[in-house]
Amino acid sequence: MKKRLSILYWVMTPLLIITLYSCFNVQIKAVSMFNRPIESVYTSQFPKQDKSSIIIKPSIIEKKKGEIDNTQKVMAVKSPFAKKNQEITVYPGGQPIGVKLNTKGVLVVALSDINGANDKVPSPAANAGVQIGDSIIKINDIEINSAEDLSRLVNKGKNSELILKLQRKNSDLFEIKVKPTLDSSDGKQKIGLWVRDSTAGVGTLTLYDDKTKKFAALGHPITDSDTGTILNVNSGVIVSSNIVSIKKGTRGSPGELRGIFINEDKIKGQIITNTECGIFGDGTKSLINDKFNKPMKIGLRSEIKVGKAQILTTINGSEPEMFEIEIQKLLPQNTSGSKSMVIKVTDPRLLEKTGGIVQGMSGSPIIQNNKIIGAVTHVLINKPDVGYGIYIEWMLKDAGILAK
Repeated sequence: MKKRLSILYWVMTPLLIITLYSCFNVQIKAVSMFNRPIESVYTSQFPKQDKSSIIIKPSIIEKKKGEIDNTQKVMAVKSPFAKKNQEITVYPGGQPIGVKLNTKGVLVVALSDINGANDKVPSPAANAGVQIGDSIIKINDIEINSAEDLSRLVNKGKNSELILKLQRKNSDLFEIKVKPTLDSSDGKQKIGLWVRDSTAGVGTLTLYDDKTKKFAALGHPITDSDTGTILNVNSGVIVSSNIVSIKKGTRGSPGELRGIFINEDKIKGQIITNTECGIFGDGTKSLINDKFNKPMKIGLRSEIKVGKAQILTTINGSEPEMFEIEIQKLLPQNTSGSKSMVIKVTDPRLLEKTGGIVQGMSGSPIIQNNKIIGAVTHVLINKPDVGYGIYIEWMLKDAGILAK
C-alpha cells in the first residue's frame, strides 16, 4: 500500500504544479503604435483629406506576467559605435506626420477560389506555390507597381501561362509559373489572390539631421495589417499632420491619436527604407518644429540610466510637448530591435488626457539628461501607462547617420 501511495504521489504532484501554473500564468499584450489597414485590399488610393479620422490599428505581441514589472537595474551595455558618434547632434521631432507608402511590387494578402463554369476552381496561384506574404515583383519580366498593373497583365493574353517573379520575406527573387482561370462571374481571367499595394497612417517624427538631411520616425516597421509582413518600399512620402482627437487608453483597450493629413502637396520627406527600427529617408528643414528647434546630442546605450526621463509628443494639433516618464528597465540587445527599454508614463496631465501611451505616439523621442536616447514604440494592452522604447542607436544606424 505504501509503495502504491508513493507512486501516486510522484505522478500527481507534477500534474498539480502544471495545472496551477496554467491557471495563474496570465498573458500581457503589447501593441505597436502604427498600423492602419487599407480599406480595400485591391486599391492604390491613399485616404483623401476629407476622410479626416485615420484610425491606427495595432499589431499584437504577447509577454508573460511579471516580465514587464522588473525594475531592477541592468549593467550598462557597451555601445558598438565609435566614440566620435557621441558628439552627433540632431533636431528632435515629436510632431505628428502623415505617412504614405507604396509597396515594391504588390503584396499577397489572401488566396481565393475562382468561380468556374460549373463550380469553384481552386486558386491557380496557390496551386503553383504562391503564399500569403509574398510580393509579386514582375509578371513576364514586366514590373508590377500597382494592383491595376497585376490585373491588366493577367488579362493581357488569353489562356497563356504567366511567369511570376516573387520575393518571400528577405529571400532572393524566384519565379513561379501560373496559368490564369476564367471567372464566370465577370468574364475576366484571374489567378486567385488578393493584393495590397499601399498603406497610409499617422505616426510621430523622431528626429531630423540637418547635416545629412536624413530623418527617422516610428521606431518600428510598418507592417501589413493582415499578414504582419514588413512592407517593402517602392516609394513613399511624409507630410504634415494634425491630431484632432484622442481615444483614451484603458486596460484591455489601447487608446489612439486620430489625425488628419494637411498640406498634402507639400512633401516634407521621401521614405527610402522601412526596417525593424522604423521608417527612414531624406527630409527637408521643414521637419524642424517651431517649439523645439535647437539641436540635441544623442545618448548612447552606455549613457542611459534607469529612472526619470521625458518624451516629446503631440496630443493636440501639431505642436509637441514634453511629458514625464520613468525608464523602468534597460534590455540588453546584441542586434537591433524595437523593444529595447521598458518605460512608464508618470506625467499626470498625459495620464489624464490619454491614459498613458496610445497608438500614434510611436516615434516620440525619449529624452534623458538633455539627450535623445530612444523613441516610444509599443504600449501594453493591459497596462496602458507602460510600454517599450527603442535605443536611438538602432534608428540612427538604419537612417545612415551613425556609423555601423
